[in-house]
Amino acid sequence: MKGGLVARSGEILRIDRRATPRDRGPAAVVEEIRSFIGDLAAAGGGTPEGVGLAVPGLVTADTALYSANIGWRGVPAADFVPLDVPVMLGHDVRTGGLAESVLGAGRELSDFLFLPIGTGIAGAVIVNGEPYGGTAGWGGEIGHIPVFPQGEPCACGQVGCLETYASASAVARRYAARLAAASSGNTATGTAFSPETTVPAGTAASSGTAAPAGTAVSSGTAAPALTGTAAPTDEAVPPAPATAERIAALTAAGDPVARQVWDDAVEALSLALATYTLLLDPSAIILGGGLAEAGPLLSVPLTERLRNRLTFRDAPPLRQAALGVNAGMLGAALLGWRAAGFTDAGTEWSLDVLKSPRVA
Repeated sequence: MKGGLVARSGEILRIDRRATPRDRGPAAVVEEIRSFIGDLAAAGGGTPEGVGLAVPGLVTADTALYSANIGWRGVPAADFVPLDVPVMLGHDVRTGGLAESVLGAGRELSDFLFLPIGTGIAGAVIVNGEPYGGTAGWGGEIGHIPVFPQGEPCACGQVGCLETYASASAVARRYAARLAAASSGNTATGTAFSPETTVPAGTAASSGTAAPAGTAVSSGTAAPALTGTAAPTDEAVPPAPATAERIAALTAAGDPVARQVWDDAVEALSLALATYTLLLDPSAIILGGGLAEAGPLLSVPLTERLRNRLTFRDAPPLRQAALGVNAGMLGAALLGWRAAGFTDAGTEWSLDVLKSPRVA
């Protein structure tokens, strides 16, 4: 979970993190959020004017309806907050999209897709400057658009989903699977279109929450940092774990296995984004999340393929998200200020302040 105290001026007064205790059940997560909000409010020396929370799963402005990753059902917004203040809930990815719309890379755009590519893939459909969730709150689940109908099974139960090929976890998993196949004597690496060489997709989860207006909290699962030690010269050095960051580096260096996995991811993204573009005609597509940190290694081939697919119209420009990992927390702060009655919150906030060292 990521939380902060955010002043009416947009100044980040405090930012903090703590673990999401999903292993102890949904009630423990709710209690930990209450504790986090209480601690942030106490650190501010007073009662905040409002609370914003960005949570995963199905959500309305006043109820966290359901989260498969955490397990809660029908949790009222007030249950998350130990204070008698206005509170507003938002979906974690859509709240990040709201922050990019009001504060970040979509600041001057009215309609765009915010696409964070991390452990999984979800999207925030921004229409007229506001996130659109659809009839039941499922809007933006672009990660489960089937891109290769004869491809790999997805953890959601479908086959060939975008998330199965282009999420950071999928890139790492598919690279490791190809290396394992090669070491076992199976030299057929296949492509995204070869179901006979597929490996079942693993289950990936991420969550988000945000706290008081003056406070924002978001939660997620971060990969542990890798450290290294010198191995004795008479012992074999084990291979480095497969991570999306490492696969990106290997792709840039010309590794053929990494390049094929990366190419499959770009191909899957181009197919999904071409479909999205033809349906909703966004003014831009804003890429966020860990995989987007690869920069031109991703954006250049993805731009080219998207242009080639959209043969009769221009492709929307691809942009890098501006707020990074703090997008959910800052979006939650916007919700908190809106709950307190300040509907124009964020319109005058400075991006330089939001990206200050105390925020990073």
